[in-house]
Amino acid sequence: MSDSGSITPASSGCGAKMKNKIKVYRAMHDLTQDALAKELGVTRQTILAIEKGKYDPSLELAFRISRYFQTTVEEIFLFE
Repeated sequence: MSDSGSITPASSGCGAKMKNKIKVYRAMHDLTQDALAKELGVTRQTILAIEKGKYDPSLELAFRISRYFQTTVEEIFLFE
């Protein structure tokens, strides 16, 4: 499994911060970080880094996450 290109440092860009509800959605679906990572084809460390706001997912990964949880990108990711 390769994560190359799937995340970027959260501090990049215009300085705005993106928060997310991945941990909430994982809890609602009784999923561990590892289980979600395997479903999405990324590492557990990638999920952890995104949840903690250390990294922002690529657009492709954001869509894969939202599709997995059958919701919109805007519902999971909050741009502030």
